[in-house]
Parts: sequence; structure tokens; C-alpha cells
Amino acid sequence: MELQGKVIAALPERSGVSQRGEWKSQEFVIETHDAQYPRKLVFTVFGIERLQRFNIQVGQEVLVAFDIDAHEWNGRWFNDVRAFDVRQVDPMQYGAPQAAPVAAAPVSAAPTPSAAPAVDSAEDLPF
Repeated sequence: MELQGKVIAALPERSGVSQRGEWKSQEFVIETHDAQYPRKLVFTVFGIERLQRFNIQVGQEVLVAFDIDAHEWNGRWFNDVRAFDVRQVDPMQYGAPQAAPVAAAPVSAAPTPSAAPAVDSAEDLPF
């Protein structure tokens, strides 16, 4: 899967030693550019060489290719979103939202007779 967004947070690096040797991982948070409801995704980059190669910085526009897997621990299930490729993207290119021209509606000083009646704010819920 792939997702494009802006890196809004870089969490602290984690490291340790296993039977295979030293390891490092770091989690990053990106925010998508969905107009009405931007989404956030936390993904993990595992491996010293990947962390160095991707060189992810807060504020960058990136395209993240990732796998999703789940694991169980003490009877609870957790998702693991692990990035295998992270590419920097020019924000003015490749699907980044661009400011769309806003169509100007005619402005009138007086309300038109066909205007909808005022609605009580308690009943004007989005759901």
C-alpha cells in the first residue's frame, strides 16, 4: 500500500541487540491532505540502513510504501505498519493538493426570498 502526506512528527529512535546483532527502528507520523478530514498514520522504519537511506525529516512531503500486519500479545491484537520504501515528493507534483480556484458567487446585499429558513443550532449536527 502507498500513502502520501506530510511528516508531522518523528518519534524517538529505539534500538537493541538481538541474536542477529544491533537493530534500530523509528516511528514517524504523516498527515494526508484529504480536504475535509485529513488522516494521520504512524509507520515504522526498521533497520539502520533504511533510516539512513530514507533520511526522513519533519515537514517533508513523502510517499510511503508500507505493509500492514497484526500481532497478538497477552490476548490483545496490535497493528504494525512497516514502511519498506519512503520517497520525498515535491509538494507541487504527484497528487499533492493544490489550491483550487474558488468560484465566486454573486454577492447581494439583501437576502433572497428563496433563502432557507434559519435552523436551530442544536438540530444542525453533521451526523
